Amino acid sequence: MRRLLGASCLLVCALALGVAPAAAQIKIGIINTQRALLDTAELKKAQAELEAKYKPRQEAMEKAQKEIQGLQQQLQANADKLTPQAQQDIQIQGQRKQRELQRLGEDLQGDVDRDRNDILAKSSEKMQAVVQKLAEEKGLDVVLDVSQAVYFKPALDITKDATAAFDKAHPVK
Repeated sequence: MRRLLGASCLLVCALALGVAPAAAQIKIGIINTQRALLDTAELKKAQAELEAKYKPRQEAMEKAQKEIQGLQQQLQANADKLTPQAQQDIQIQGQRKQRELQRLGEDLQGDVDRDRNDILAKSSEKMQAVVQKLAEEKGLDVVLDVSQAVYFKPALDITKDATAAFDKAHPVK
């Protein structure tokens, strides 16, 4: 027990004096996971597909917005010529169109978010496997995301390597 206590005290004193016991060198890699994913051919293709998929709905929203603007212009330009009932009808029609536009926007945003999150979740899993394999190939002990690092040398950055390895492992068809 005394030997263990003595060895512990010796180790604490050595550390306090700045004398560290011989330790293996740890190899670290830094990755900007978000950038690595966004730069992959797979995500670029998925983004283009999402834009194409939702383009008709975006166009419908733009059309509804123009209709609302047209009603507002009609109301302003003809305010002195319209009867109070006609003005009220145009206002009610504009309010209805505004609610429709809001619902379209909320539905579109929800669908886009859901699709994007599904795509990112699948791609993130693939990227994690790619980074693990890359770390093993490079002999890295730890890979940290750039968001967790206060400072790092640019030589430690493996973001471009990860993107290239991802594209090689998961070619776009």
